[in-house]
Amino acid sequence: MPVFNAEKYLQEAIDSILNQTFSDFELLILNDKSTDNSKAIIEKNAAKDPRIVFIDKVVNVGPANLRNEGFETAQGTFVALMDADDISKPDRFAKQIDALTQNPEIGVCATFYTLFRENGKRQLISVPTQHADIKRAFLFYNPIGNPTIMLRKEALKDFRFDNDFVPIEDYELWNRLLDETTYINLPESLLDYRWHDTNISQTKIDNVNRALQKIRLAQLEKNFGIAATHPNINGFLNALDFKRGLAPEAIIGTIEAAKALFAINNREHLYNEKAFEKQITQIVVRTIRKSKEYNKSFLNYLKTDGKVFYQKVKWIDRIVIMLKSLR
Repeated sequence: MPVFNAEKYLQEAIDSILNQTFSDFELLILNDKSTDNSKAIIEKNAAKDPRIVFIDKVVNVGPANLRNEGFETAQGTFVALMDADDISKPDRFAKQIDALTQNPEIGVCATFYTLFRENGKRQLISVPTQHADIKRAFLFYNPIGNPTIMLRKEALKDFRFDNDFVPIEDYELWNRLLDETTYINLPESLLDYRWHDTNISQTKIDNVNRALQKIRLAQLEKNFGIAATHPNINGFLNALDFKRGLAPEAIIGTIEAAKALFAINNREHLYNEKAFEKQITQIVVRTIRKSKEYNKSFLNYLKTDGKVFYQKVKWIDRIVIMLKSLR
């Protein structure tokens, strides 16, 4: 459990771990030089419960380095992740340990989780449960709730969080480990994930977008053999991640990239064909509907070379596109 200035919710998070029905564990709490009362809260709990191992950093090292130190320090066969403001259900550990014990091929076991806000609103987050579906989903988003993870330590090998991908270093790590072991998501919410309604800085948004692009470029090269130097690389990136307001030329590039991805997948049998094509088609159809502009030549392309996607656009939207194209 990495901690940085988490005094408001820390005790509740610690209690949710100490009160697990499976009780034979060590709780590593790593304090990243907090400036609030977090350290005192941890020390108070550590004095009462010998299962707590407290690591107090003298300098702030950041969440990726902190979690990596936790991986190095952990002694157990299984390692569970936890954030300092979330709440684990009492039977979380028991159910994940049972799944990992009964299925030795599984290296990463995550779960459904529930987003909850200060106003009391709650939302169940359900994600793909089987490895093949999880692997496909990783092309488009992170289908693993990081604080819900319990993993087999030997499956982690030398893989670690990479600071170059902060603040989505979890997406990058679990995507990178994907071909090394088997993943599952238990179809039950075993963690309450606290959602903070705070403004996200433009710098953080830029960092997320930068890291996402690096992850997608790596996916395209590793899975499809498409290098970052490909002349239509932006089309391939847009086929995996919806972009609003693209120009017609960019959308044509996206459609051609999508068709190329379909052909590669059909040839190499990388993902379930129907599910893969459905997910990309949804992105392309939204991209067409949200085009920056329309014109006659673009409409002609959509009706011919882009027909496989254009025919999936709702008829009322096709009428709007036609009218705008004829202006």
